[in-house]
Amino acid sequence: MSSNTADEYRVEVVAESGGSSLEHVDQYLMIAKKSGASDIHLAVSSSPAWRRFGALEPIWVQAPVLTAADTERLAASFLTDVQWQAMADRGDVDFAYSNSFGRFRACVVRQRLGYDLTFRIINSQVQTMAELGLPPQLKLLTQYHNGLVLVTGSVGSGKSTTLAALVEEVNLTRRDHIITLEDPIEYLISSKSCHVTQREVHTHTVSFAAALRGALREDPDVIMVGEMRDLETISLAITASETGHLVFGTVHTSSAARTLDRVLDVFPTDQRDQIRVMVSESLRGIISQQLVPRADNTGRCLAMEILMNNPAVGNLIREGKTFMLPGVIQTGKKQGMQLMDDSILQICEGGFITKEEAMYRAENKMLMRQAIGMK
Repeated sequence: MSSNTADEYRVEVVAESGGSSLEHVDQYLMIAKKSGASDIHLAVSSSPAWRRFGALEPIWVQAPVLTAADTERLAASFLTDVQWQAMADRGDVDFAYSNSFGRFRACVVRQRLGYDLTFRIINSQVQTMAELGLPPQLKLLTQYHNGLVLVTGSVGSGKSTTLAALVEEVNLTRRDHIITLEDPIEYLISSKSCHVTQREVHTHTVSFAAALRGALREDPDVIMVGEMRDLETISLAITASETGHLVFGTVHTSSAARTLDRVLDVFPTDQRDQIRVMVSESLRGIISQQLVPRADNTGRCLAMEILMNNPAVGNLIREGKTFMLPGVIQTGKKQGMQLMDDSILQICEGGFITKEEAMYRAENKMLMRQAIGMK
């Protein structure tokens, strides 16, 4: 839907509401989906807001401020009895919500003023690597029969979308068993050339670690771990990658070097030398990414750092010299590697993002300032 058509739809809905808050969360979600928003925020003492092209802003001007009664009513409009009980037990609930027009990652929390609702709009269609415009060298990472591939970035940087595209590439080109472990399941991946099994943490299993242990007994070829965030999950993922499985996972880090530091630092000091050796041999690649607002305010551009494992990378991991990885990435361009700053510079020189945004996102601001000619 075009931006103008989406805005017209929004005006119609607001007019029908008579200036009051909408009755059901589905009405807000429909507006967000048709308008290209990524998130919806329905919070006590705030106007309904969305995150659109990376910026958080009111859904419409002069919208009524939501009261505690409004947000409680909206929560009641879609939570099940089981989810209400979870709210009573622990004060928050996080799950995948589906309706007639889409899937959404829903989070409802109880806070000082009442209930706050947050939704992430999930693209129902799994996009291929070509449709997303991912670099062609990333296809190599889907062709290994074992090893560890990490997709990293901050929340909202598109990690799940990239990960789904990588898994879909395997699904289209190989004849294997794929198991995905997520919290919650975002993209629904149907079996094509591969057999795909999707499990949701807290719905089909108690934890990522428990699901990963179970997956190793299910004759998998490829395992996708939605989030590697604790010692047991990371340890099991590394072990799985060493024992003949291709493992895809995500970490909330901003660069290849920080990713390896995060993975290694969760282990006790006396185990790190052994883990460095294991990771140096099992790692296939690290993709670090961020979404940068476009200069014309029509969307966001993907900036990506790519590390491919080679003897030089493996040697630095074994020796604990991850701080030297940017230099190896810089000299490994022929192998498909690229630094985040080089990716940002490329889209800036293409006119897709502003110089100010490039400076804000750059790791080495001095070099970026010189490269883009800012004073």
